[in-house]
Amino acid sequence: MMKNKYIRALLVDYGMVFVLIALCLLISLLTISDKHPEDPSAARKLAASLLKEVGSEISVLVVARNTEADEVFARALKEGLESGGADVVGVELGDPSSLRKRLELLGQQDERVDFIATHDFSSKWRVLSPVSRSEMGSLYPSLKNLKIAKPPSYRWPTFLTINNLIGILNQNAPIAIMAIGMTLVIITAGIDLSVGSLMALAAVVTATMIQSYLGNENAGVFSVALAFLVAIGVCALAGVFAGVIVTLFRVPPFVVTLGLMMVARGMSYILAGGADAVKIEADSIGALYSSSVFGIPSQIVLMVVLFVAAHIVMNHTAFGRYVYAVGGNETAARLSGVPVVGVLIAVYAICGLAAGLAGVLDVSHFGTGRPKAGEFYELQVIAAVVVGGTSLMGGEGKIFGTFIGALILGVIQNGLNMAGVDSYRQMVIYGALILVAVLIDQLKKKVVKPAAN
Repeated sequence: MMKNKYIRALLVDYGMVFVLIALCLLISLLTISDKHPEDPSAARKLAASLLKEVGSEISVLVVARNTEADEVFARALKEGLESGGADVVGVELGDPSSLRKRLELLGQQDERVDFIATHDFSSKWRVLSPVSRSEMGSLYPSLKNLKIAKPPSYRWPTFLTINNLIGILNQNAPIAIMAIGMTLVIITAGIDLSVGSLMALAAVVTATMIQSYLGNENAGVFSVALAFLVAIGVCALAGVFAGVIVTLFRVPPFVVTLGLMMVARGMSYILAGGADAVKIEADSIGALYSSSVFGIPSQIVLMVVLFVAAHIVMNHTAFGRYVYAVGGNETAARLSGVPVVGVLIAVYAICGLAAGLAGVLDVSHFGTGRPKAGEFYELQVIAAVVVGGTSLMGGEGKIFGTFIGALILGVIQNGLNMAGVDSYRQMVIYGALILVAVLIDQLKKKVVKPAAN
């Protein structure tokens, strides 16, 4: 009996973690494909392998495309070969036609070339096909034994690459940040439909301030930071306004935030003058988005820090206990001395602040204030919270669960993008996810009750 109790508790509290793991495994299996390394590490390994198998008494032409990444690859390959004693006759960075001219010149000079050292992409050029090499060898004896050497390919899931995983986190950081505020609101049995519009408002307010009042292209770091703070403050005040209407006038949160959603979106277009975007000329605008900490994008670092802080607040402070108490039973909380009005206003303010921060990140990313930013994001934010286990009935929910919910949505979106599913069908899937999550929430309560007995 005790064992069953713990199993139920594990499934209830951490069931979505298992769902996330299962999704990652499934998408990984579906995205297994051939990988052809082109990085400096692969170049060094190719050089070492070639020297080990053939020896240093070889003459090699290093070939790659004329790109920055390929230049780094070619340099590492050349250095690796020369350090082992091989003769590198040259480095050709270009295209098939330039490579053909280089080979013809080497042939005319009777320069022996044993290997073309390159990567998979360039090795497929027609000039390096067996037929072309045979023809060239018949014309130029020094190229008769020309062979191709490239890094070995391997099979690996496209999903499970460092760049893709970081991309998932980076792309979904604004939604996850807004989901923190939404979690607090939903735990109090409320809802906030305005987060996407407030995100757009923050972006446009930032852009118009910099463009009209802070010098635009002459705006420095402090001016941009001031615009960020003002934009976030505007959204926080909008959240305070929503909280006041909900608490003092007893208007349902759905109605209040629906109205605020329309007002914020309309204000975004008004401030933008009807334009699709308000362009910012300041060079420092992208610093927040493009900066990194130990190679990790700043958005991800900020998201993790905020989730940790929110977890501590909700689990180890009086305010966190008040939020749960208000959502569990508002009347009982009031009678117990909980400042219900203050708590509700605070959670809506925090939700607005989180939306403002997401808008600031958006304007830093695109370098423009976009009135269309955050469209339908409220759907994704609510989905992340509900999928993460927060009950729409209030009183239940965990910040950690919201984090897992945001990751689940990010993984699903990434998988759908890899599969070429359009945005409209993705909306259908998000809506279905909310319905499924609500049904699971109801079934979960039925599972928990027997465990309590």
